[in-house]
Amino acid sequence: MRIILKDQSSIEMPQGSTAKDLADRLNLKGPDQALGANINGKNYDLAQTLQDNDRVILWNFDDPAGKEIYWHTSAHVLAQAILRIWPDAQPTIGPPIENGFYYDFANLTLSDADFERIEKEAQAIIAENFLSKREEIPSKEAALELFKSNPYKCELIQGFEPGSPLSGYRQGEFFDLCRGPHLYNLGKIKSFKVMKTAGAYWRGDSANEMLTRVYAVSFPDRKLLKEFLFQLEEAKKRDHKIIGPKLDLFSLKEEAPGMPFIHPKGLIVWNQLVAYIRECLDKSGYVEIKTPTMMTRELWETSGHWCNYRHNMFTSEVEDRDFAIKPMNCPGCMLFYKSRIHSYRDLPLRVAEIGNVHRFEPSGSLSGLFRVRSFHQDDAHIFMKPSDIQDEIERVLALSDEIYSTFGLEYRLELSTRPEKNTIGSDEEWEIATAGLKGALDSTGRTYRVNEGDGAFYGPKIDFHIRDAINRSWQCGTIQLDMALPEKFKLEYTAADGTHQRPVMIHRAIFGSIERFLGILIEHYVGKFPLWLSPSQIRIITVADRHEPYAQQLADIFKKEGFHVDVDHSNESVSKKVRNAQLTQFNYILTIGDQEMEHRTANLRTRDNVVHGEINIQEFLENIKKERSSRSNSSSYVEATEIKSKAE
Repeated sequence: MRIILKDQSSIEMPQGSTAKDLADRLNLKGPDQALGANINGKNYDLAQTLQDNDRVILWNFDDPAGKEIYWHTSAHVLAQAILRIWPDAQPTIGPPIENGFYYDFANLTLSDADFERIEKEAQAIIAENFLSKREEIPSKEAALELFKSNPYKCELIQGFEPGSPLSGYRQGEFFDLCRGPHLYNLGKIKSFKVMKTAGAYWRGDSANEMLTRVYAVSFPDRKLLKEFLFQLEEAKKRDHKIIGPKLDLFSLKEEAPGMPFIHPKGLIVWNQLVAYIRECLDKSGYVEIKTPTMMTRELWETSGHWCNYRHNMFTSEVEDRDFAIKPMNCPGCMLFYKSRIHSYRDLPLRVAEIGNVHRFEPSGSLSGLFRVRSFHQDDAHIFMKPSDIQDEIERVLALSDEIYSTFGLEYRLELSTRPEKNTIGSDEEWEIATAGLKGALDSTGRTYRVNEGDGAFYGPKIDFHIRDAINRSWQCGTIQLDMALPEKFKLEYTAADGTHQRPVMIHRAIFGSIERFLGILIEHYVGKFPLWLSPSQIRIITVADRHEPYAQQLADIFKKEGFHVDVDHSNESVSKKVRNAQLTQFNYILTIGDQEMEHRTANLRTRDNVVHGEINIQEFLENIKKERSSRSNSSSYVEATEIKSKAE
């Protein structure tokens, strides 16, 4: 029989072959390879039998679906280990999460001292290399009988829809209710570590019993675990929720949950980000608009949000009419497009909006600037003819590359294609849209990952996953082709032949949420912003009171050139003043004493304690003006020092 692979090539396999046979044939036997299979858009275990003309993707650990399968199986190992040690514990649920997995238990008390014991038992289970076998459960009644000693599992089973398929997974003596898929065997798990414990209410409801949650992580390589643990330590040092308030950039208040207060210093960074992207938009031929924050229910019904997204929207009633605060900028932009008649000559029309949107997020999911209820999107909607798709995607890719490169952020690209079910638009429209995105990606020469069937219901998309200084991945930018909203709002343009045609539309964002991007940058730079972004650029330190007039003269010179500068003429020692300036991340620290005042100079050091000694003020000013205008990510003085040391 013929099997079609991810790259559209095909391979002949004997009738009755499984996904495991295919993996073996392709020599995908490494612990990070062939963890599960996507067959015709649905994920399965490798034990799944293949049929003629099946389309098969074999997931690796680098794939999100591969990690999910790997960590879901590992969660069962964790539960099995705990039950071997504490047989009276009652397992409840154990899902994979972003960085590993957890399992919740009733009737279990643990401390950090138990972690090593759990890990040793988990390693023993892995060494037994059990096959992970899926078993169908014939009915809800049969499932209730199997788990009759566990009231938590029985409650879950009772909540399943009548007639819905039930299954469990067995590894050795351990059997758990689970829909899977799982690893074929446990031997692929090469490292396993318990991370922490926490309390968690059953089903997240504070009215229910408190359970013990055990977090853990596993990898197909011990080196990956070592890198992960190093990254966690680095992440603690970079936590924007600590650095941001410490540097007086933002705060979060109980009076406005999930709605950040941006402080004056934070707004300096914010305004630089907005000014930069507006400069880029202007060069790229965008127009910018501003649409209302609150609009009527009828608009949200037309867009589909009232029906499908209302639970995430803040609503209000004014003069007996229902309104909603916008969770997205798109519908307002549709009304802008309809405000006048468009010709094919007007297209492509690139419309940007840095709009403040509000979405309800449960309080338990809120996290600093990363997960909020009020945020600003650097949105744009590009209206175009079908023939414009590839060119416009290429333009957005180039713009995104320019912007991310400015911050020293590397990224990878993912193309998500048409889901199997519940999509809108014809086959032809999807083929044109997908070909446009793929053609644009291919033209850049960049590698990208294809996520089959992971597109939006209204069109395929490209996502940008940026990497920060410690190699963490963040999904920020997105390019989405939308065939739904132009149809819903009956958008039109007059074609060259005089007929009325429906435009194709791109949603695109590069920062995504400006709040979230600011949080990412705080952690990426560890609060040490490059000069052009920095709210604390220059601090002038006086040795004695008599040096203050000269220090103020220097401050006025720098302020006149638009730099953020202050003077520390406190009674603290010079060494303490320098330390304070470094802790508050001033890029440049100028010390003024008798010699500097006499020579009309200053003594320069950086926040990283690189001492440059006495400098000419005018030369320093010219250097930092160049550094600021170039939007460099490093100090021109550090670079100069490095170049000099290399030459010597």
